[in-house]
Amino acid sequence: MTTLPPLIDEQSLQRYLAGRIPGADGPLRVERVFGGHSNETFYIGRDNQQWVLRRPPRGPLLPTAHDVLREYRVLKALNSTNVPTPRVLLACDNVSITGAPFYLMERKYGIVIRDELPPYASDAAARRTITKALIDALAALHSVDWQAVGLGDFGKPEGYIERQIRRWTGQLEKSRQRPLNDLDTVTAWLVKHMPASGPATIVHGDYRLDNSMYADDRPELIAIFDWEMATIGDPLADLGYLLSNWREAGDPLPEFTLATRRITETPGFYTRAEIADYYAQRTGRSIRDMAFYEALAIWKLAILLEGSYQRHRSGTTDDPFFEQLETGVPGLARRALEICNSSQK
Repeated sequence: MTTLPPLIDEQSLQRYLAGRIPGADGPLRVERVFGGHSNETFYIGRDNQQWVLRRPPRGPLLPTAHDVLREYRVLKALNSTNVPTPRVLLACDNVSITGAPFYLMERKYGIVIRDELPPYASDAAARRTITKALIDALAALHSVDWQAVGLGDFGKPEGYIERQIRRWTGQLEKSRQRPLNDLDTVTAWLVKHMPASGPATIVHGDYRLDNSMYADDRPELIAIFDWEMATIGDPLADLGYLLSNWREAGDPLPEFTLATRRITETPGFYTRAEIADYYAQRTGRSIRDMAFYEALAIWKLAILLEGSYQRHRSGTTDDPFFEQLETGVPGLARRALEICNSSQK
């Protein structure tokens, strides 16, 4: 079996940081953070300082995917707003330092809700507060004046949905490993049922419960993470993505046995309909086309994971989650198709 090279060159990174971040120079403590399946995340320690480093995974990579410098830029812009984000410190495009572009941000301390509830969420009222905080943060993001914070050229506000479908259809053809007939049917449905978008906002692109962090002792959302897919576009794409990842009691078994969060099936968390209604109340936006946005989100995820399946088959990743993509991607395609079909009844 081929031994993969390390993702972080610790000595090179130590030298680089010594000249850029004040503090006592010394050996770094590097800890890889598992749990995500896209950009790589590391805890970096130096003396009493603690940071988080983000860099792309090993290739082959889809075009425009895993752009950590783009992620850095949107975070830097949002650091000046009321959207809860970690403070970024620096970005580096010199791949000689540690093999890829990367950026460094502050390390936040709190609770990421995945498989277990925090102690303060033992009752239904607290779980409702957790849900509301997640939607409130999304509404805050979608209210940011993206031009005023320096993101005027970050994306193209017009034609977002059409570009998304065109771009991801192209990504599918680049990463396709096998026939995916259901996914192709969903593609045709999305093209036929594109809604007219409202005013553009910053779009996170991967907005879900476990991409946020709550305080240790109260249901307050203190940070939103994983901004690599952020752009300017239709805010309902974020809401559709959140709904596509949100499970409620009575849902069928998930496509994956690993990395599928079922905590929101617990009584007290909002249902998908309640989430959409509360978002509409907070923002004043119409939610009549949410079946389209939810199907779009699942379709995009299936295509993204087909790219990951390509990496798995090429042997460039050691993430055990990717073994499930052989059946998981077709399963996602079936779920997206069911949403398309049910919207027409």
